[in-house]
Amino acid sequence: MKLHELKYTEGARRNSKRIGRGHGSGWGKTAGKGSKGQNARSGGGVALGFEGGQTPIWRRLPKRGFTNFTRKEFSIVNIELLNRFEDGTEVTPELLKQAGLVRKELDGVKILGVGELEKKLTVKANKFSKSAVEAIEKAGGKVEVI
Repeated sequence: MKLHELKYTEGARRNSKRIGRGHGSGWGKTAGKGSKGQNARSGGGVALGFEGGQTPIWRRLPKRGFTNFTRKEFSIVNIELLNRFEDGTEVTPELLKQAGLVRKELDGVKILGVGELEKKLTVKANKFSKSAVEAIEKAGGKVEVI
């Protein structure tokens, strides 16, 4: 079979209904819309979600939840990832971004105490978990909240 020999399978394509084009077409006079009524009119029909005047389901169901628009979202870094820096390094959010540990700066950086820290580092960040502070100080480093 060649490209110029391709044909649609039977029933794959169908001519569109040319409504309102006379009795001979089979879609003349009322054009398949029946006699009178809201749906027979131009622009007729009901709005999405309309239930005939009954209170729609989206108004009957209780609305739950709350989105705090002042919420702060922090980029999270585990202390085990800080082992890639050399001893005595001052780790800042800018350095974390350069190292690829933080992709985008949200409202700051939070250091979590997941894993072991083997290097003596000075870590500067916006927030720290208690376990992260303990682990950094145990390794002989310092913690500074920005």
